[in-house]
Amino acid sequence: QVQLVESGGGLVQPGGSLRLSCAASGSIFKIYAMGWFRQAPGKQRELVAIITSGDRTNYTDSVKGRFTISRDNAKNTAYLQMNSLKPEDTAVYYCNAGVLIDTIVPKESIYWGQGTQVTVSS
Repeated sequence: QVQLVESGGGLVQPGGSLRLSCAASGSIFKIYAMGWFRQAPGKQRELVAIITSGDRTNYTDSVKGRFTISRDNAKNTAYLQMNSLKPEDTAVYYCNAGVLIDTIVPKESIYWGQGTQVTVSS
């Protein structure tokens, strides 16, 4: 079993910054890509940023230049540094990871965290 736990969300004023963390634990042999998604009320969940095991990154256009995704493989943890936050960034942010499970026959499975609320408001 694998668990992803997000932390670091909260209330911040426009122009402020937050740093989200996603810690993976459990029967993990290897983690492939890790990503951050977000979902606002009444909206479809959307990709925010993704980072591969080789540290290649991609971002949705609306956050380019403001957000930075990174990972610490030794800690099985991904981060999302969010700067110059805007009200439209308000959403529940979810961590996602492709995990090679440590079993007799290893298999990659996709896991999601429970989400952390980010609210940008004055």
